[in-house]
Amino acid sequence: MAPGHLGELTRYLPVELVDAVLAETRTVERRLRCLPSRVGVYFVLALTLFPSLGYSRVWDKLTAGLRSYVRLCPSEKALRDLRRRLGPAPFKALFEIVAGPLAQPTTAGVCYRRWRTVAFDGCSAVKVPDCERNRAWLGRIQARLGWAGYPMLRLMTLCETGTRGVLGAAFGPISQYETGYARQLLPLLDATMLVLADRGFDADDFLADTAATGAQLLIRVTARRRPAILAALPDGSYLTRLGRLKLRVIDAEITMTASSGERVVEHYRIATTLLDCRRDPAETLVRLYHERWEVESAFYALRHTLLRGTVLRSHDPIGLEQELWAQLTVYQLLRTAMVDAVESRPGSDPDRASFTIALEAARDQLTLAAPAQDAARDALIGVVGTAILAGLLPPRRRRTSARAVKAGRTRYPVKPDERRPRRSRPITSLVLIVRPAPTSPPSTRSDDPVDRRKAVRGTRPMGAGHRNRVFHLMSRQPDRVWRPIEVAAHLDVPNIATQMNQWATEGVLRKVGYGKYTLADEWKTAH
Repeated sequence: MAPGHLGELTRYLPVELVDAVLAETRTVERRLRCLPSRVGVYFVLALTLFPSLGYSRVWDKLTAGLRSYVRLCPSEKALRDLRRRLGPAPFKALFEIVAGPLAQPTTAGVCYRRWRTVAFDGCSAVKVPDCERNRAWLGRIQARLGWAGYPMLRLMTLCETGTRGVLGAAFGPISQYETGYARQLLPLLDATMLVLADRGFDADDFLADTAATGAQLLIRVTARRRPAILAALPDGSYLTRLGRLKLRVIDAEITMTASSGERVVEHYRIATTLLDCRRDPAETLVRLYHERWEVESAFYALRHTLLRGTVLRSHDPIGLEQELWAQLTVYQLLRTAMVDAVESRPGSDPDRASFTIALEAARDQLTLAAPAQDAARDALIGVVGTAILAGLLPPRRRRTSARAVKAGRTRYPVKPDERRPRRSRPITSLVLIVRPAPTSPPSTRSDDPVDRRKAVRGTRPMGAGHRNRVFHLMSRQPDRVWRPIEVAAHLDVPNIATQMNQWATEGVLRKVGYGKYTLADEWKTAH
């Protein structure tokens, strides 16, 4: 039983826990073996710490500090059969046990007001061996000049942005959209969380299902959306409704100047369920949205630092599932050790802990078999935590660089109008301006035929859509019952009966009879 350890990380994954999981998943060995199931669990976890080594070399690492106790040298076939006997079930159960929020609510950078900030995001750059069984599950990737070299799978995670710890994960073929995998993680949300997400998660149904969990939302929406301006707020934001959900929209323009002189202007449109503009000012929420990028750092640590950008080992879907759950488990154990070390020094931000230092220290302690021989294992933070504190990174500085696709599908260079610096540069100036919501509907009538063609192509400014104009018209007399033909005559537009019926379905209007509409009651008071 001596090889059953993971170095100093065994304190977070004790043998009693592993034995309980093996018993629950019915993967305990049925006869006395030289390689029991408990040893197999720790061996598979050790494989993720040394992704570039073969089975025999990893076994040597696992038993290097136990030569006086262990003289067994199993063959690679025996170790491979051990993996097959275990399957993915115990590793998925172990991950579900260790997954979850890591830091205390009082830890720096973890919470916004009373909500813990979490974020959805997906990674579709995890490569697997190009073999028949993997292709049957994941398919092949069509590139511009042919087929990609390796099949890829999509990994979706729900992360705690303050610590980059993983609350849950789902994975599978990249043919399924990110929101499909994210729906599997919605039961992990609760009323203590504030969800940050990018534009790929702004579907109306997904927003409504996420809000139904009780969590608050702060999500960027696509520029193609033109939400109805139902009520303008003093800080420049406005209330609207997307599908069945009442939201507050913030239009912000961010101007960034790098030290090399490059100047970049970007437009952000953010929707949130935090409707009180006094408690949650628009500028504060726009700056908070930047925390979403912590998920990208988590994927970098998982994909490049831990896995070193290599291809996974397994040649069948069951082995891939086992390998991914083991990798996520080890990643979470390392993050737990990092948070424990940082919290032992009050006021420190978990962002300053180095994942690379924690990983290398954990590898060294596994080779030394520290928990099996060292009586000092009961120390508060251990050797790994001491190494993390000794190598704390400086406070994060503002910087920017070009957004490059690491696995591009084209051999041609980037677009010539890319204004971001090609290399990382400090940001010398950052100006954030919240665009105020239009207070009156601009006219779409023009005698110039060119302007009319532009309006048809959808290049009109924000607030010039029929929905906004109809709402502004009806809000002047909130209690009046309108017919579509009357609205069309006032606005000099074609009949919009179909659109008004759709807006009644969305809750912006209320249908009081056949072809008769009035403002919804909640928007009368909001206006």
